[in-house]
Amino acid sequence: MISKLLQRFIKHIDPFLMACLFFTLMVGLFVLYSASGQSASRVYGQGLNIVVAFSFLWVAANIAPNQLERVALPLYILGVFLLICVELFGTISHGAQRWLNLGVTTIQPSEIMRIAMPMMLAWYFSQREGKPKVADFAIGALLLGIPVALIMKQPDLGTSLLIAASGFYILFLAGLNWKFLLGGIVLFAASTPILWTLLHDYQRRRIEILLDPTQDPLGSGYHTIQAIIAIGSGGVAGKGWLNGTQTQLDFLPERTTDFIFAVFSEEFGFLGNLLLLTLFSLIILRGLVIASQAQSTFSRLLAGSITLTFFTYAFVNMGMVSGILPVVGVPLPLISYGGTSMVTICLSFGILMSIQTHKKLVAT
Repeated sequence: MISKLLQRFIKHIDPFLMACLFFTLMVGLFVLYSASGQSASRVYGQGLNIVVAFSFLWVAANIAPNQLERVALPLYILGVFLLICVELFGTISHGAQRWLNLGVTTIQPSEIMRIAMPMMLAWYFSQREGKPKVADFAIGALLLGIPVALIMKQPDLGTSLLIAASGFYILFLAGLNWKFLLGGIVLFAASTPILWTLLHDYQRRRIEILLDPTQDPLGSGYHTIQAIIAIGSGGVAGKGWLNGTQTQLDFLPERTTDFIFAVFSEEFGFLGNLLLLTLFSLIILRGLVIASQAQSTFSRLLAGSITLTFFTYAFVNMGMVSGILPVVGVPLPLISYGGTSMVTICLSFGILMSIQTHKKLVAT
């Protein structure tokens, strides 16, 4: 009886992907304990975040892809509506208008779009079997541009870039011609002076600091400089768990969230980074395999976008901590402390597992 209940519970869980997620999360808890100054309460809080996130993962894994396809359009419309509500009467905090007070609780609608955006575009192109036309890609770009523009206006550059990336991957996987890609790159480069004027002062400052963080070593460049010092001091094998000087002596800011990769690099060094990169690579490779084996256009596009967006999360965070990308406030997936990002990421992996396990059911 117990074995049957267990089998039913794990029926739609992909064992390999779950094992990779589990080991990565355990690494995250170890480094969080050190990054938080050995705070057991902080680790306990993250443990609760993981439990909640895994419950969302399980629910998503048990929803068939064709059911997800049905709710893609309503979820997108709801997300855009809530973003408009944020623009009209959202709550302002720390100079940003990103939250919507519902009385009982406060929500951040941009988080909904992290799932709704790729689902919407995957649904849209799944309705156009065969080779999509140029007009289809133009409409897809418009569907992507509306929420991205609303989120950038909040302003929330990090989230808007990630959502833009998730939508771009759908366009690319749907067969966007490389000529349009090249034309987009040229257009972007040509419009750089205009885009520069549209950025907020703090966003322009981040790009300037990227080019030379030493121009403001105790201000805007402090985060980047301290992170680079921490990563470099880790050497090959690292200083050892709980022995990172930049971390334990409070030189490194935001060390439990955006800059936790610097903590990991200092304490576990190059070899530890290889281990972490291996875990991330296995997760990404498994996601790409699931996408390649998907039985419908919607599932293939959605699985591919989820996987490549996870890669973007990791790449952007490691890049900004290492000083090769501007600081945009993107957490390191599965490692950084935080409930909202953890739930969003695990929900995405639940969808991946659904695509894989329901495919098997159909095949048999």
